Parts: sequence; structure tokens; C-alpha cells
Amino acid sequence: MTLLQHAFLAILIQLILRRATGNWWSGAAVASAYFVGREIAQAEYRWIEWFGGGLRANMPWWGPFDLRVWPKLDQWMDWIGPLVATCSIAAIMGARHRR
Repeated sequence: MTLLQHAFLAILIQLILRRATGNWWSGAAVASAYFVGREIAQAEYRWIEWFGGGLRANMPWWGPFDLRVWPKLDQWMDWIGPLVATCSIAAIMGARHRR
């Protein structure tokens, strides 16, 4: 998926949860957590493949946070994009509601 697809899906999740809960921030939290978790899982697999000899047991707890397994910009943007998109919407809509 591209950055725009990630952001679109995150916003869609946010809108569904906003409708269900009445809270923009709950949707932002769930959508952001999904994409952050997805990217961390992919980083775990990269660490295991690159440094762990293919064995999950060889990976330390900090393995997915090792910057060596985050070499590409798109790996960063795949979680930063949805996070910024959903938090921006939640902040804007929260500010509009307070007026």
C-alpha cells in the first residue's frame, strides 16, 4: 500500500469509530496503533532475517526498534502518515466542536 492508501484507510477507520463512539481521538488512537503495530511487526521480521539467523528466539526485545531495520523512508512514512492524518483531523474537529 502507498502512503496515501495508508492515510485513507486510517481516516476511514477514524470516521467509523467517530460514528460509533462520538470521539475523534478514539478513532485516531486505534487507526494509528494499527499502522504503528503493523510496521513494528514488519521491522521484527526484518531484524530476524537480517541479524537473528532466521530465529525469533535470537531477537532481543529492542530488535524492532533497531534503526538498522528502518533503512527506507517509506517504512517510516507508512506509520507517520496515518498518525499525522488522524491526529490532525482529531485536533481540528475537536477545536471546531469547542467553539
